[in-house]
Amino acid sequence: MGTSLGVLLDEMSLEFVTHNAAHAEAMNRDGATIEGAMTRCVKVRAKLPSQMQGQYDLIILAVKQRETHAATAFLKPFLKEDGCIVTVQNGLPEAEIAKVFGRDRVYGCTLSWSAEMVSPGIVRVTSETGFHLGLGAYGVGRRLDDIAPLFAHAGTLTVGNLMELRFAKLSVNAAFSTLSALSGLTFYELARKHKKLVLALMREVFAVARAYGCEKLPQNGYDLFKVFEGPFAGLLLPVAMNDYRETRSGMLRDIQAGRRCDVDYVAGAAIRAGGEKGIGLPVLTAAVALVHDVENGLAEIAPDTLKLIEI
Repeated sequence: MGTSLGVLLDEMSLEFVTHNAAHAEAMNRDGATIEGAMTRCVKVRAKLPSQMQGQYDLIILAVKQRETHAATAFLKPFLKEDGCIVTVQNGLPEAEIAKVFGRDRVYGCTLSWSAEMVSPGIVRVTSETGFHLGLGAYGVGRRLDDIAPLFAHAGTLTVGNLMELRFAKLSVNAAFSTLSALSGLTFYELARKHKKLVLALMREVFAVARAYGCEKLPQNGYDLFKVFEGPFAGLLLPVAMNDYRETRSGMLRDIQAGRRCDVDYVAGAAIRAGGEKGIGLPVLTAAVALVHDVENGLAEIAPDTLKLIEI
């Protein structure tokens, strides 16, 4: 996702920093390429973390959330005193980042599209939604007006209440990414074949969002409260996810590769946020536990695995 965003921001003076040496080498040699919904290749400067020097006005953070603590500690000396960090991670990552940089230097940005690495230097966009971004400040937001025009280069930008933007994306990720990791199905297949379960998970997150004062959940130009709390939600769900016919969870790819996935930082973030407000999320909690069973070899990735979750 970081590579795809960087390609879309190619008019800016950017450096790509990655632990993947082959990815950095390919980007420096051939450029960074995105394909799928659009095809674009741009010349970039790519580095390994050990090659970073000086200080930056802006750092965009796109690491896996289990790497956030180590990444922010490493990056702190590289951010200017008046600089800011923007996380494009899923979940609710800002609180952890603010422990290192302080609330007022932290901003969050949600991205509407999905992407996966095809080979070093090449990333495929697996959704047809266009490129929508939601930007908000975790603290007072002094630099928000400076940052917004930069991110507007990447697509259609909404600047708004960060918690509303975060919970909108989190309701989708907590439902679809979690269930895709369990079933191996695409987001569209889940919306068509398992809409009752998907809506149960989304609505649990909706309840938490309301407890945090969210009046709307803006996503791709729509208010998810209005779309998915009404009587026609089941009919609208497959329509809304039609552009995600090829999209499967990044957590699914992690599990298939033998890695621990980020479910505790995405769906788990919603569960912890609900706990702070005294709201239980029993269906989502059961789904997360089942993901860990899959990771531990106690359940298999298959559509029938979803039958183990009671609604």
